[in-house]
Amino acid sequence: MPRTIRYDRRTQTLRFGATERDYHDLGYVFHRTELAAIKAADYRVAMMNLIDAWSSDGHPSDTVSMYISEEEFGDFDDANPRPGPIEFEVSNGSLTVTAEVAAHSDEDPFEPPVEMFTGTLQHYLRKRRATLRDVSTGESFTAPFTWRLHIDCSIRSRTLEDLYSIASGAVTLLSAAKSGDLTRETTLDLLRAGNAEVLIGQQEGPWLDVKSSHYDLDSTNGKISLAQAVARFANAEHGGIVVVGMRGKKVPGGEIIHSLCPVPLSANTVRKYQGTLEHHLYPPPDFLEIETFMTPKGGMVLVHVPPQPEELKPFLVHGAIVDGKVEGAFISIVRRRGEGSIPITAPAIHATLAAGRALFRRGQMPD
Repeated sequence: MPRTIRYDRRTQTLRFGATERDYHDLGYVFHRTELAAIKAADYRVAMMNLIDAWSSDGHPSDTVSMYISEEEFGDFDDANPRPGPIEFEVSNGSLTVTAEVAAHSDEDPFEPPVEMFTGTLQHYLRKRRATLRDVSTGESFTAPFTWRLHIDCSIRSRTLEDLYSIASGAVTLLSAAKSGDLTRETTLDLLRAGNAEVLIGQQEGPWLDVKSSHYDLDSTNGKISLAQAVARFANAEHGGIVVVGMRGKKVPGGEIIHSLCPVPLSANTVRKYQGTLEHHLYPPPDFLEIETFMTPKGGMVLVHVPPQPEELKPFLVHGAIVDGKVEGAFISIVRRRGEGSIPITAPAIHATLAAGRALFRRGQMPD
């Protein structure tokens, strides 16, 4: 199989597809949109061939970098580029992704906070077959200072776009940890990294719900409550996260996360949550994740409900709580809206059932 990129020693260019890329003063510069077509393993070989060629020509070097531009493709000029914060570096036969991030104003610009970076990124990178090799100071010796993250990634069956996305996600996660500007994805990574305190002061909303203590899974009431909490997000458009071990506080305009209140964990905590949902929630949500994790103050439970396919909805809870009483023979259907939940209406349920029956009988949707 032909390589997706190669170094042409005769012309001293990199060739990929129908493109021939010259080496300029800054070095080789690619546009972000060009990365998906280049296999990481092929790129590493091309750069090693370039290093060998330089050495043979009397210019020994063990490192070569590629810079990446994120500007509009129509404005991209590899001879006069505006490189972004992420680059690829091949050194001593290894391919590393380097990402530059802004240093915080209270950080010593000559003492990288390696432990903070490692703690925040460890779980995120591990799940993506990557590790943070080291952190160095940026090239600027005046404010604003920066840090350079050197990330080693598995390159097997990956493109340069895959590696770029890993580094870009790491930058986004670090930014969210510092600013508190969170999404469902960055919140998951922060929780798994043990940085739950970052959520304090954040608003509960359409995809985040917190609970200060365990659901009482020895009672029918508690089992139904857990199933309904998960069903709300499963029936919503964007999924959501339930965190057990945080306390909310009502404020004008909604509810915020007020404090951490870790809960006791045992070897069968996850099993009890899973068993409850298996018996009280139908159908089982796709790719549902239930995890326990530790913070410096104690344990927490994380239930992650990814966005669900429309054809699986609505998710039904076996049992309902009516006027504070448990009705085990009832079926409840709820979904998340804002910081609360609303029942799915009878007309909506009927429309879904009617559409399904019509499709089953006649092979077409009703008008």
